Amino acid sequence: MNSKNSTEELLLTINREIEDILAHSGDETSWEDQFAELMIEHLTEAGELDDGELCEFKRREVKVNGYSYGNDVDSIDLFTVFCSRNVPSASISRNQIQNELDKTLNFLGKCMTEGYFNLVPEASPVMDLALLLHERRNKLQEVRIFLFTDCRSKPVSFKEIEKESLKISFHIWDIQRLSQVINSGNKRETIEIDFKKEFGTAVPCLEINDANTDYKTILAVFPGEILADLYEKYNARLLERNVRAFLQARGKVNKGIRATLNAEPGMFLAYNNGITGTAESIALENLESGGKGITYLKDFQIVNGGQTTASLYYTRKKDKADLSAAFIQAKLCIINDQIRLDKVVPLVSRYSNSQNKVNEADFYSNDPFHIEVEELSRTVWAPAQSGSNQLTHWFYERSRGQYNDEKSKLTPAQRRNFSRENPSQKRFAKTDLAKYENTWIQVPWIVSLGAQKNFRDFAARLSERKGFKASQDYYQRLVAKAILFKETEKIISRQKYGGYRAQIVAYSLSWLSFISYQRIDLDKIWKNQCLSEDLTEAIRKISATVHEHITNPPGGRNITEWCKKKECWENLKDLDMPVKLSEISLDQITAKGFRPSSPEKGIDGPDENDEKLILEVMQTPSEKWFEIAQWAKETDNLQTWQRSISYSIGKLIARGKSPSRKQAFQGKKIIDEVKELGFPV
Repeated sequence: MNSKNSTEELLLTINREIEDILAHSGDETSWEDQFAELMIEHLTEAGELDDGELCEFKRREVKVNGYSYGNDVDSIDLFTVFCSRNVPSASISRNQIQNELDKTLNFLGKCMTEGYFNLVPEASPVMDLALLLHERRNKLQEVRIFLFTDCRSKPVSFKEIEKESLKISFHIWDIQRLSQVINSGNKRETIEIDFKKEFGTAVPCLEINDANTDYKTILAVFPGEILADLYEKYNARLLERNVRAFLQARGKVNKGIRATLNAEPGMFLAYNNGITGTAESIALENLESGGKGITYLKDFQIVNGGQTTASLYYTRKKDKADLSAAFIQAKLCIINDQIRLDKVVPLVSRYSNSQNKVNEADFYSNDPFHIEVEELSRTVWAPAQSGSNQLTHWFYERSRGQYNDEKSKLTPAQRRNFSRENPSQKRFAKTDLAKYENTWIQVPWIVSLGAQKNFRDFAARLSERKGFKASQDYYQRLVAKAILFKETEKIISRQKYGGYRAQIVAYSLSWLSFISYQRIDLDKIWKNQCLSEDLTEAIRKISATVHEHITNPPGGRNITEWCKKKECWENLKDLDMPVKLSEISLDQITAKGFRPSSPEKGIDGPDENDEKLILEVMQTPSEKWFEIAQWAKETDNLQTWQRSISYSIGKLIARGKSPSRKQAFQGKKIIDEVKELGFPV
């Protein structure tokens, strides 16, 4: 498929996706909002952004559609959207682009100089942005304005604007540029660096040749100024995805690195471990001083040393540090086979970071858990809804675009059948799964951080859980949580609260989970593929209280930021419940055969292997567990906490209840240990 065809196919797919969303969600947001959300998702995946908030606002010559800011109080991204909704794609002229950018530039200027927040709707996402810009007007050093458009533009560039200490840059993302990134295989734009052209010098290096390997190794010494310049230009795109996730999750400036750069930049090479990078191709030249130098790198990615690289840039930017004496050692692996490059880079990243505190959750692309959920989503049929005999699948996209990829391989007749069996409104991605699970375990402040940050939190818990197996029961209850979430989005959209839908959904469902002790009958929701009338009404009542709570933060704080604080959740739990359990019919609360003492806990609950272990531990009678505890106390065997667990397991079994998976795990170890000591079990 040529690039023009792939661009038009992407545009058609995006239009259909937005139409599906608007048709099935009952959403009060606009086409522009949905387009902006899709663009933010794609560019976050590509490393261009770190999530984003929507806040559509238009007034004559003023416009903004969203924004994003990370750990730095001195930089912010603003988004504006221009949609023609034409297929094939229309063209957008330079003058039209300039006009759209000027509107957002006007919004920025009014917020920073005129207190424009007084003129925008109160208790709205755009109010949060206006307040944010006004409060930071003396601290902001960098603003990036992005134009998202479904049109095609000719190559254009706009000069940066510098006003005192503030730098404003412009970034145009048309449908063709997005298509190139999505179809590149890398899901990001390839970085190409001409060192002679950009920096006027080659980077000294040593080439290691080994005929027994299918890659080339280069050892180099990078000037600190060059690495800082590269990070300033490419930002997180320079970092391989795993390192990017690590860096975004844990902050950007290492205090030790910063201290060395400020006090002893000449010692940086001696003190720092350096960086590891990969590239698709390289060009070298002979240096006049002897040896070789790197003049060109294609698809350069830093897979270890992201914090070092970012710290060079931020220390120079914030502390005005002189990096001319700072040098960094680098190991580069050049792999010119694109297929092998895609496989090897994540492994190089994993092994390079094994010495550092990079959590295994950062390497989640092919986690067995997600593969299991994907397989279940293709094989487990959801029950037909009332009045229909059509069985369907809930389609899990382990990697973005799987749904459309599978559909594109089919004939027209097969596509129609695929759409019937896999309705677009029943697909969900990894970030959606994380929202469903984290909402259910009652951490709405984390869900409110944004899709990527919330997913990283979920991935960290999944990693700590170690080896959780996604069974069919787990999958069906996961889908029930998806139904709860999607239906709640519709319920809240119908209330027309005027903004903060994502936050209201997360807090309302977390509160429902809290007041029901995580005992909403998920099996019943799976069976019916919908919510009951009384459960729907309960969510509506809860959402009204939640809306009132989050839009009245203490001290008039920024609402969006208030929702990201645990304090917001703790204060909500202290309020009088707008819904009593008695108002929800009993069959919606307690599932048949469902143990009240063992609520549905998602990945934190027992899987099939845990259930087997629990049953094995329960085969030892309660009296025997009491005997173990007494014997261990009399003989001074076992640890105090082990004796306590033995007694606790005995009490649970005596009451006809099951131990938790953690208690069962320790119980099995206790049984094995006392057997070794000669105690009869």
